[in-house]
Amino acid sequence: MNRIIREARPTDMAEIMQVMDAAKGIMRQSGNMHQWGDGYPSETVISADMEKNSGFVIEDSGEIVGYFAFLQSPEPTYNKIYDGQWLDDTQPYHVVHRIASYADAHGIFDNIMDFCFSHDTNIRMDTHRDNKIMQHNILKHGFTYCGIIYLLSGDARLAYQRIV
Repeated sequence: MNRIIREARPTDMAEIMQVMDAAKGIMRQSGNMHQWGDGYPSETVISADMEKNSGFVIEDSGEIVGYFAFLQSPEPTYNKIYDGQWLDDTQPYHVVHRIASYADAHGIFDNIMDFCFSHDTNIRMDTHRDNKIMQHNILKHGFTYCGIIYLLSGDARLAYQRIV
């Protein structure tokens, strides 16, 4: 395994979308039938990540095997949290969104967390209630469940934070 993380480029779009499709397949196979429906994440969403210099690919021996967005705060949907509270609600933070990989690309979440925590010590994430794989990985990496946030669409998400 020879992995690197680098900023995504527009020329990566076709490969990124293949990774997104693979991730959707993993979700469906694990019982997560509703997250990432209706064409989400689209090329437009990924392009917006790139325009903010916040879209990243994970390459293994030169092949793209994963994608994620690493965005600076504030995240508007995190302004209000229900049934809980953030560990710290005053300091700047980064958000990790749109984690995707191929099923056989083991350890991607580890790679992403190593990268993210090398750039910030205050990270927030959220995931769908049915995304048991992501919940497992988030908790395994020391995040604390903080409560529920609502996306602009009105969909609820489980929210987490880790401060090192």
